[in-house]
Formats: sequence, C-alpha cells, structure tokens
Amino acid sequence: MNELILKLRNAPQAVVSVVQNFGWMLSARVLAAVFSLIYLAIITRSLGVTGFGKFALITGAAQFLANLLAFQTWQIVVQYGMAHIENDDEARLARLYRGAIALDVISALVGIGASALILHLFADELGMTPTLARATLIFNVIMLISLRSTPIGILRLRDRFNFAAAADAATPTLRLIGALAAALIHPKLQGFLIAWAFAELLTAAAHWYAVHRIGEMKLILRSGQGLRRVFADNPGVLRYSLTSNFSQTLFISVKQIPLFIVGGLTGTAAAGAFRLAAQLSRSLSTVSQMIAKAAFPEIVRAVRNQGARSLGTMIGQSVRVATALGAVVFVLAILFGKLLLEGIGGPDFGRAYTSLLWLTSAACIDFAIVAFEPTIMAAQRAHLLFLARLAATAILIVSAFLLDPIMGADGVAAAVLANSISQAVLLTAIMARIMRVRKGPAAGAI
Repeated sequence: MNELILKLRNAPQAVVSVVQNFGWMLSARVLAAVFSLIYLAIITRSLGVTGFGKFALITGAAQFLANLLAFQTWQIVVQYGMAHIENDDEARLARLYRGAIALDVISALVGIGASALILHLFADELGMTPTLARATLIFNVIMLISLRSTPIGILRLRDRFNFAAAADAATPTLRLIGALAAALIHPKLQGFLIAWAFAELLTAAAHWYAVHRIGEMKLILRSGQGLRRVFADNPGVLRYSLTSNFSQTLFISVKQIPLFIVGGLTGTAAAGAFRLAAQLSRSLSTVSQMIAKAAFPEIVRAVRNQGARSLGTMIGQSVRVATALGAVVFVLAILFGKLLLEGIGGPDFGRAYTSLLWLTSAACIDFAIVAFEPTIMAAQRAHLLFLARLAATAILIVSAFLLDPIMGADGVAAAVLANSISQAVLLTAIMARIMRVRKGPAAGAI
C-alpha cells in the first residue's frame, strides 16, 4: 500500500489528475450501483417480467431518441475550450458555451416533435392505451429537455469532477425515492415513468446549479457576443460535432437496439429479462466509460502538446490492467450471475443467465480498449471512430436477426459480443495508424 501511495506521489500530474477525476466519478457510480439494485428490485417485483419489459422498452426508446438527436457537446466544450483557457480568451470560451447550449436546445426541440409524431402515428400498433401514450410522450419530452451534456463538459473542462459527481448522484438517489413513492402510491407502469421523468429533470437542474456554483454562468451570460463567430473561433468544430454525434449515436444504439430486437421478435417478457441482464453486465462498461471521460481532458492536453504517440505506454498498460480486471468480473458473472438475476427480479428473470454471460463478455472487451476512444477523439480522428462503430453496428444488427430465430434472446446477446469484437479489431487498427503518425503538431490534425 505504501509503495502504491509513493508511486502516485511521484506520478506525472496528468496521471494524478486522471486518478482524481476517476475517483470522484467512481464515488458517484458506486452509489448509483447500490441504489440501482434496490430500485430495480422494486420495479421488477411491482411490474413482473412482462410489465418490466414494457417499462424497459419505453424508457429505452426515450433514451435512444434523446441520444440519437443529441450532440456530444461535452466533448466539443473540452476539445475546443482547452485552447481558449490556455489563451485566456473568455469571449471565445463564452461563445463556445453558448453554441453548445444552442445545439442542445435544437436537438431537444427536434426530438420532441419526433416523439409526438411517432406516438401519434404508431401508439395503437405499439399496444398503448391513450393514457399510456400520454405518459410516454410526457416522459419523452422531459428526457429531451433534461439534456445535460454542456454543463458536464464545462465541469470537466474546469476539472471540477467533484461537482459533476455530486450532480450525477442525483439520478440514482431520485430514482430510488421515486420508485419507493410509486410502489406505495401508484405501483403501475405510469407511476414509475413519472418517477423516472422527475429524476432526469432534477438531475439536469443539479448540473446547471453546479455550473453556477463554479462561476461559469456569469461567463455564459455576459461575455463573447456574436454566436455566429463560433465557427471562426473553433476551426473544424462543425465536422467534429457531427462525427462525434454520429459516433456516440452508434454507441448508444448498441445498448438499445438489442433490447428492441428481443422485444419485437421474442416478446416483452423476454425483453424484461434481457433488460435486467444488460443492466447488470453494463456495470463494467460503465466503469470503462468513467475512465474514458475522466481521462479525456488530460489526453486532449497531452495530444495538443506532445502528439498522440506520447500516449503509447499508457495505452498499453491500460489494456493489460483492464484485461485482468475484466477476467475477474467474468468469473464473478459465471459464479453469481443467476443468483443475482433471480434475487433482484424473481425466478422468471433467471432465464437471462446465458444472455448475461454473453453481455458480460462483450463488456469485458469494451473495457479492455477503454483508452482507445478518448485518444482517437483527442487526436481529432472522430470520423474514423464513427466508421468503425458503423461497421460494428451493422455486424450487430445482421448477427442479431440471424441468431434470434435459433437462440432467442441469447442469440441477440451473442450478437452484442460480435459487435464488441469487431469494434475492438477496428479501433486497434485506427490506434496503430495514429501511433505511426510522426510526433508533433501534425499528430492532432484531421
């Protein structure tokens, strides 16, 4: 233990910053993991496997639509805001903030219109009563206006991960409170949807309050007039925002499309069991995303100053450590996965044990390449990341439709593993290409 502390003290500042950032995010995620087990147990026991399947499909569709249209403004803020901070240019930084907010507002408005249109045209085909369709629309609207990517980016740009962690903790806390209230007052599908909607809305409010606390709201409101100048201030921002958005859309699709395929081809009961298995396996991929988000600001700094090749040693070490941790998690899934599924949801959810193993395998692979995505994004190769995810998503969809008739929900879970393997191969090839680029300013060019 003393040796570890000594190493951390002697570590480069960038490594220390990543560890500190990850520590704040981990504290929020540990709380989320504990609370999620409790509120999942409440919902599954209240709604049953079929009712939980409907709940999963509705919330999954809302999250998919929100992420489909939302720009990854947090990455834009960190990627381009770093230069404005180094140059002490508050006017350009303020315009960047306001440009990111404008993107969030536009995507929310488009999403609300799309949600209303889809529910108006297809509510009957989806088996929704008018009351449920209304509740679903309200849930979608609140999800869309609760986008918090820009404040997250501001907090990460300023290295205020402690405030971001506190704001993130609002979601599981409020979901748990809402689940308890719904179970006591209105233990129906609509009750839990309302609880989830309020949790999202209040979490967004918590993030903006954190931005206010660090003093950035004053900067947003008073400096840098002329929103149109954002493109001149930040060369390449339009291409970067589009490619990062498309790439993240595909990443979210990998999480939601399998659930929709299971629900459409196998039924809502199978979808409910599959959703719980996906939730449990996602804990590892959540940790990997935390590491990526914690490291992104420091990787941007390193690539700007030294080129992407300087990160080779760190990436190699991260792959080895993540592979070892993933192996431990997979063994735990084999030993305790079925017990956990049945303990949370009941005996009907034990059917998802094989799916859990497939999904955990996929999460282990994603975890092993955790450093690849932020490095590719920091090197401004977002278009290559998008192409890799597009190809991997195509493999996912084709494999799922081929395997579902043979293996049912387990086949869809196996398709998720195929997606992770193909994505790992493609991202490895992209990383090899980036590392071959000569060290220097050119390494960050598109």
